Amino acid sequence: MSMVKVTFTFDSQTVETLRRTASRLKRPQSVIVREAIQEYAARTGRLTEEERLHMLKLFDRMIARIPSRPQEEAEAEIAEIRAARRSGGRRTRLE
Repeated sequence: MSMVKVTFTFDSQTVETLRRTASRLKRPQSVIVREAIQEYAARTGRLTEEERLHMLKLFDRMIARIPSRPQEEAEAEIAEIRAARRSGGRRTRLE
């Protein structure tokens, strides 16, 4: 893997945390930063617990709105809608 040298500015608390972590793990600070960025990037695509619960609540609400009726009745309604769409626009003028 080729390396590119970059410069970042961190607050003193972050620098101290980085130094302590690198010292404790006996690894270079650059490795700690690279791994932290990779872990952060992996997490950003996932939902938070709050977002996940909100989405599940919405899903449950939508599922509850699905009418429970015979398949034939649903197909008849779809056919009726399609026929209406094919027949053209409004039959009367709007004012």
